Amino acid sequence: MVAIDKVGVKEVVYPMRLATRDGDEQTAVATINMYVALPQEKKGTHMSRFLEVLNEHQCSPFRPEDIPTITRAIKERLNASEAHFEASFTYFIEKPAPVTGQKGLMNYEVTFECTANSHEDFVMRVAAPATSLCPCSKEISEYGAHNQRCRIEAAVRTDGFMWIEDLVEQLEAAASHPVYAVLKRPDEKYVTEKAYENPKFVEDIIRDLALALNNDDRVVQYAISSENFESIHSHNAYAEIERDKRQNPA
Repeated sequence: MVAIDKVGVKEVVYPMRLATRDGDEQTAVATINMYVALPQEKKGTHMSRFLEVLNEHQCSPFRPEDIPTITRAIKERLNASEAHFEASFTYFIEKPAPVTGQKGLMNYEVTFECTANSHEDFVMRVAAPATSLCPCSKEISEYGAHNQRCRIEAAVRTDGFMWIEDLVEQLEAAASHPVYAVLKRPDEKYVTEKAYENPKFVEDIIRDLALALNNDDRVVQYAISSENFESIHSHNAYAEIERDKRQNPA
């Protein structure tokens, strides 16, 4: 027989209780994939055991640092040399408007990815929307400047604990300005003017995010990208950077 790299269950829709940075918790509906490596001498794996492990670990709120424990448990329960765990979900953060303080829930795309073999390799991936304002448009226009929403994403490996909220703040800080779920007129004025005062090309956004992650001692490796959904072009602007700080320290 032939060895199989990954075999298991995919697209498992499952509730996840998640611990939040403020000491609270929220429930998300996650899409989960779980796999193991299957050696050539084994005909098949035990599909039900993946769900058994997941059920055993859902009694308390998850923190990012708990995912390697679950992945290792899958590896051990299925007597495999390697196991993989992926959970993707929407995460909500309450965010007050900058002037009126009107509260709204911002949604962010989050994925926890982990591989367990002789050790555990955990990656947290977060994507956040933000605002980018074009420096060229501002410079050449008699008034105004074109701006658009952008999508900034980071996949990080850490040596030390990092909350989802920590990474979201770094993503948003790299843009011309964050976006909000609820804005009243005073907030709109503030956000518009602050973005105008902080114009950034897609290259500026990705470089500023890289600098922030370079200065964060918890982050040992990252893959980051920024995509501007251009408002006056028929195409998008895109940039990405990958860096392993362990091999190329600042």
